[in-house]
Amino acid sequence: MHLDLDTGRLVVFIFGLVLFLGIERIRPNRTPNTVPIKRLWFHSLIALVNTTLMRILIYVPLLGWLVYVEQMGWGLSRWLGFTGWTEFLVSIIVLDAFDYVWHRANHRIPFLWRFHKAHHSDIDIDVTTALRFHPGELLLSTFAKAIWVILWGPSTIAWFMFEALVSFCAQGHHSNIEIPDKAETIVSKLLVTPRFHATHHLVPRAFGNANFSTIFSVWDLLFGSRAKPLSKAAMLDFELGLPQYRSQAMSIKSWILEPFSSSNLVLEDPGESLETGNTH
Repeated sequence: MHLDLDTGRLVVFIFGLVLFLGIERIRPNRTPNTVPIKRLWFHSLIALVNTTLMRILIYVPLLGWLVYVEQMGWGLSRWLGFTGWTEFLVSIIVLDAFDYVWHRANHRIPFLWRFHKAHHSDIDIDVTTALRFHPGELLLSTFAKAIWVILWGPSTIAWFMFEALVSFCAQGHHSNIEIPDKAETIVSKLLVTPRFHATHHLVPRAFGNANFSTIFSVWDLLFGSRAKPLSKAAMLDFELGLPQYRSQAMSIKSWILEPFSSSNLVLEDPGESLETGNTH
């Protein structure tokens, strides 16, 4: 069964990549700083490296752990008696909340930021940015996911569905596309939109330290980390990425050595939330 689920996840990934690449070519929002085809090749190479390493080092142990925890009946989901569609839907919500906490930790803890900043060093944002992660971050996130599995105890089906949904949503909200202001206001109240997440990639750290959600945007509202919505025109007034890496954004060597750079290790505390004014 897990092979079918894994194949399904791959199909969702390819579908999302082709879909959002197509929309970007028809209705791009920002003019990219680098040639799109070069970005596609660069980030595809990163994805190939990451996929190979994760398949060799991580896939089987994590899958074995997931199946073992399910067989043992561990986790809050099992103890609360969730089954069927109820377990699936609640698991998606709970796992997305865990993902929010993990993403926020990657910005708050200097050691984790060493690896996560490889993602933020991109000076553009499009669907290929969703492929731009350092293998060290993926390895660390696997340990975090192993904890999520034992805490919540999702079914194997719910886990693979969540992973596929996260992949599709990440492709969508990294895409270089835009929806009208009125639709943006409505949709972003519940779901992470391209503009909502592009705000997270803006150079000013007050924005970069906000909007951590992956699927449901409500986590940022609930935990005081939601940035005030900007208009389409206002978004274009800011650059994307990290200022100290602009000349090295498309360098494989720089991407590999990113965690070992001493710059920007201590992140500024944004102090007040850009949406609610609460301290976080």
